[in-house]
Amino acid sequence: MPEGKHKSRTYRRVFVKTPGGSTVVHYRRRKPAKPKCGSCGKVLLGVPHELPFKMQNMPKTAKRPERPYGGVLCSSCMRAFLKQRARSTP
Repeated sequence: MPEGKHKSRTYRRVFVKTPGGSTVVHYRRRKPAKPKCGSCGKVLLGVPHELPFKMQNMPKTAKRPERPYGGVLCSSCMRAFLKQRARSTP
């Protein structure tokens, strides 16, 4: 019988084959949701959705795109926002 915390679907079940030939169930944390654009809600490309302990070991450049508002806005919304800001500035 699994532990109480493993009965819910908070953890995903991963079937692992051991060297002895038997298959056992490992319980791993689920990945967080994919990052979304703050404006339109589209899934952000170039931004990984990993567990926090894996994100800590990643370099900063791998965590978000190298552009203004990278990791916050998608490229199309960022472009539109910068155009609007350029128009409003005298």
